[in-house]
Amino acid sequence: LIFMLPILFSAFILSACCLTKGNCISYDELKELKTEFAISLYRHISEAENRTNLVVSPASVAVSLELLQFGAQGNTFTELQDALGYSIHGNVLEKIFIVLTDSSQGTVVQLGCSFFVDPGVQLSPDFAERAARWANSSLLQTNLTNPNTTHVQEWITTDLADGDVHGMTLESAGSSLSQVTLVSSLYFRSMWQKKFSLMDSQMLPFTTPEGSILKVPTMHHTAEVNYGQFQTAALEDFSVVELPYLGEKLSMLLVLPSHKRTPLSQIESHLSAKTITLWASSLKRTKMDIFLPRFSIQSLFDLKTVLSALGIRDAFDPNTANFKGISEQGSLYISEAIHKAEIEVTEDGTMASGATAMVLLKRSRTPIFKADRPFTFFLRQANTG
Repeated sequence: LIFMLPILFSAFILSACCLTKGNCISYDELKELKTEFAISLYRHISEAENRTNLVVSPASVAVSLELLQFGAQGNTFTELQDALGYSIHGNVLEKIFIVLTDSSQGTVVQLGCSFFVDPGVQLSPDFAERAARWANSSLLQTNLTNPNTTHVQEWITTDLADGDVHGMTLESAGSSLSQVTLVSSLYFRSMWQKKFSLMDSQMLPFTTPEGSILKVPTMHHTAEVNYGQFQTAALEDFSVVELPYLGEKLSMLLVLPSHKRTPLSQIESHLSAKTITLWASSLKRTKMDIFLPRFSIQSLFDLKTVLSALGIRDAFDPNTANFKGISEQGSLYISEAIHKAEIEVTEDGTMASGATAMVLLKRSRTPIFKADRPFTFFLRQANTG
């Protein structure tokens, strides 16, 4: 069973590659640009999607837009470049992507995009070759003009049980124009560096954004973690704790308002690449009691409106889209841009049955990080920001 919590979540897994913006930019500049894109994308999605649970992978969306840059020309390319904040270099450095998707030591990160094109479209050999090498991308030709075609529909609903999935249909089915459907995806599962004990998990109160109180399965352990307390410009206090995954290449940053009366949106409104870097560099090793809800979240949404709000408009317009680098045939445009993401967080990183033991706090002097109200999390890779 998937237990949905009334929490606003965001997963910012950041990728890295060889990129340029005019002149060559530094690796640190690239990390900052990617983080800013992640935050901007998350804000637009959270505004457009009126749901209490949300997981987003800006990295997989960025991978899709980077792939489109290979085939875009003119203003279509410019809009993609401006939205991302950078343009892609001609030579692909796959090895950095491989680091991101390393599934060793109990961590599984599946990040990539699928590019569905009508079989009648004659693809540029150069683009097809680049797409095959670019960040776990797959290039599939299927009949998008047939309303009965189910290949894409089946692909985007695979392993996703969220209620919104079944309501999503391909609006462009039956169109006579040449179309491209772009699907970006993320699946993440990992084991903690220090596992939570199943015996310490219990049902504890969780306060929803509306003020209701629910009992939810909550994990607990005592550990030395990176921890810090901060304050926004509007003087709202909040805490940040970092929980490392096995191997310590990836970690989860949890952001929690210090007071229940402080809306999570007040903290999120101050997010920027610089603030996240500041948090990460300012955290101190602290022995703490950690309480964290056990959860599994799956999200699926159409990105067309969100990407249009980010300035990517020509790509979706059959009259203005310029993808001559994908095919010399006219009228090629992006008919659908779909994003799906899934994450599960449990005691040890795999689904397990709950326990009924009670946790008795005996360490009154040990600081407590108790996520019993809405919080945000970021998945962060140390070497990519």
